[in-house]
Amino acid sequence: MPFRYIFKQLLMPPGVLLLLLLLGWGLRKRFPRLALVCLLAGFSGLWLSSLPVVVQQGARWLESEPALAQEQWPNLAERAEVIVVLGGGREQNDPGWGGDQPSLLALERIRYAARLARASGLPLLTSGGLHYGQPPSEAALMASVLAEDYGLQVRWQEGASRTTWENALYSAAMLQQAGIKRVLLVTQAWHMPRARWCFEQIGLEVVVAPVGFLGVAHGRPAGGWLPESKALWQSGLLLNEAFGLMLYPLAYGQP
Repeated sequence: MPFRYIFKQLLMPPGVLLLLLLLGWGLRKRFPRLALVCLLAGFSGLWLSSLPVVVQQGARWLESEPALAQEQWPNLAERAEVIVVLGGGREQNDPGWGGDQPSLLALERIRYAARLARASGLPLLTSGGLHYGQPPSEAALMASVLAEDYGLQVRWQEGASRTTWENALYSAAMLQQAGIKRVLLVTQAWHMPRARWCFEQIGLEVVVAPVGFLGVAHGRPAGGWLPESKALWQSGLLLNEAFGLMLYPLAYGQP
């Protein structure tokens, strides 16, 4: 896990862009032209990644699944048999809470899933494994929040998965034992196409319930052309998702 984490951070912004800047600085005397290319690529990448307008346009490309209309919520039990909430990371050792908590992304999914569960009466499954190999699992943390903050008991906890593919694989194994084949899937809008693909590849019927859209109007001054740290973080999420969309069919697609 540490090697995978380090390798990923070095290949993704801002890590790879900082490496380009360092490489350009180191080559400035021996290979000035190559150094200039590296410096320009690193600087341009950091600047573009930090622009809200770039985040908005990138998200519009990824967010191909429409939002679930609220008037459909009461009738969701006719289309699905369970609500599956995918984990979105965790924050460790928060003194205010006295322990680990789901990340902000996960909390957004949890809140949306709670609303859907109350409106539809569907049971819940939380899916997410051990973050950096240490308990509790993301599934257990989400189940705890749903119980303590929303008064909803989770029927199934899938706490072994490390990837979106494993979310689908291990959740399907649990649900198939209960004879369930139709799921209402909750995750971020930019993550939904890959998540849906995974669950359908495993053999489940999927009703999508995306949340957290980034491709909507951002409301920033100057049209979103001023750099900000939040956009840099969001750009990393979107770029990771774009790579996942390209690589998952190659890694997990049916022959």
